[in-house]
Amino acid sequence: MISITSNYEKELSFQIDRRKASAHLLNIITELWYDKAIELVFFRNQLINSSTGKILDLHEYAEEFISKPISIFDSLELAKALKNLKLPPAKIDIGKLTYEYQSEPNSSDATAFLYKKFKDIDKAEVITPKDVVLYGFGRIGRLVARELMARTGKGNQLRLRAIVTRGQINRENLEKRAALFRNDSVHGNFNGTVRIDPNSNTLIINGTSIQMIAANQPVDIDYTKYGIKDALIIDNTGAFRDQEELNRHLQSKGASKVLLTAPAKGVPNIVHGVNHKEYHPDSISLFSAASCTTNAITPVLKAIEESLGVVKGHLETIHAYTNDQNLVDNMHSKYRRGRAATLNMVITETGAGKAVARALPALQGKLTSNAIRVPVPNGSLVILNLEVENPTSLKEINAIIKKYALEGDLVEQIKYSIDNELVSTDVLGSSAPAIYDSKATIVSADGKNIILYIWYDNEYGYSHQVIRLAKHIAKVRRYTYY
Repeated sequence: MISITSNYEKELSFQIDRRKASAHLLNIITELWYDKAIELVFFRNQLINSSTGKILDLHEYAEEFISKPISIFDSLELAKALKNLKLPPAKIDIGKLTYEYQSEPNSSDATAFLYKKFKDIDKAEVITPKDVVLYGFGRIGRLVARELMARTGKGNQLRLRAIVTRGQINRENLEKRAALFRNDSVHGNFNGTVRIDPNSNTLIINGTSIQMIAANQPVDIDYTKYGIKDALIIDNTGAFRDQEELNRHLQSKGASKVLLTAPAKGVPNIVHGVNHKEYHPDSISLFSAASCTTNAITPVLKAIEESLGVVKGHLETIHAYTNDQNLVDNMHSKYRRGRAATLNMVITETGAGKAVARALPALQGKLTSNAIRVPVPNGSLVILNLEVENPTSLKEINAIIKKYALEGDLVEQIKYSIDNELVSTDVLGSSAPAIYDSKATIVSADGKNIILYIWYDNEYGYSHQVIRLAKHIAKVRRYTYY
């Protein structure tokens, strides 16, 4: 009995020490972000506005993911050393650093270790902040606004300056916009403050004024009247879908670049991490972030194509219902979408199969696709049924995806799940556009046919891809250590 009590007391004391270390780490994360514009993440998971419990949970997840313990005490030691280094604005994976620190023989001096890791950081490009205007304020617009305002930091990257909507702007309208921004039935309450100023027609988010502008068409707007210059317009209305229509934004005074949050014709359709480097922002002015489904499947398909080769395949999207569908049975321009969205599984079309080829030309003509809308408000799944050129195994395919999730150009895009109980609500709030379900993968006996299950938060994960692409367009991408 004495031994059991003694062990319990030791465990309790150890947990207290771990929580104190986690709380200390959170303080340093906050100071680095607001004082130096240095953002710490943990194996690509966001830590700003996090909690001590989440940080400890991420350390335990990492232990299972990389098959090696990751100490919260080492993470804290490295964070303390980072705080004392002279670094430019950066995004640094403290989880990866801790893993490398623990793996390096005779590594005991955190500062010396970091000096070696960041010896070339002084070559990082100087960043000029970019004004951003949200044209539209729907589901994606509000989530993008949330992320931009929650992570403004010192404001040296993307600065949200204005939001354009249709209809008159008055006190009632502003209050409704603020309420929709503040409260979200899927993603919860905004972790910050929002109020209105009807005298200036602004939303004041976290103490920063965001101009609300009423307009029926882009050409009617003069952004320079509001002190906005050389702005990136993020169009999330879906009203303009081709080059000619999107060019209307560039007729507005103060606008210089346009990013559409939907597929577009005659405009580069870009999946950040896959093909964004092929389009330099100095050369073109119109960009499309493609669709949420395209962003979910293309990173994984790139990994499979590069590693095994794809002969052909079919993708089936099990997608949450959207505002395009009817709440109750009624007329609709498309078949089946007129039936009640919250009561039915609805077969409909998707262009994701063809859209993939725009980012990965090697897959041109190799994929068919279809979609089923299901009665959930958010959280979707793509089933990839692929014939591959080189025979594989379950162990090999999981090793391939894990490698892409840990290193290379797709670490922000692919999250590797080891959860046996993963369901759609578990993926809500994930910043990765593709969550690979390693426990669900199926490989045929001959190793030529594979079935992969890719989950995604079709709102939040996609919004993060939009922001990543926006940073590329605006040339405000910080030094990144992943």
